[in-house]
Amino acid sequence: MTAMFIRIDMMPETAADRELAKKLAEVCPVNIFAQAPDGSAAIVEENLDECVLCELCVQAAPPGGVRVVKLYDGTVLER
Repeated sequence: MTAMFIRIDMMPETAADRELAKKLAEVCPVNIFAQAPDGSAAIVEENLDECVLCELCVQAAPPGGVRVVKLYDGTVLER
C-alpha cells in the first residue's frame, strides 16, 4: 500500500503553473512530481512512499503552494 507515510497537498494555482510544474518535477529527488501532458503538475502517487522529507518541493513553490503532511504524526511541512 502506498502513501501511508505522507500526503502532498497542492494548491490548484500551483498545479496549473507550467513553469512551477517543471521546477517541481526537477527538484524532487524521488520523482513524486511529474509534468502532465497539459503542462500542469501531477503527483505520482506510487512514489509518495519514497519521500525523504527534504522540503525541496515546499521551498520551490510559493507560500502555501505545496504542503507535505506527515500522516504518522499529523505535522505539516509548509512555508
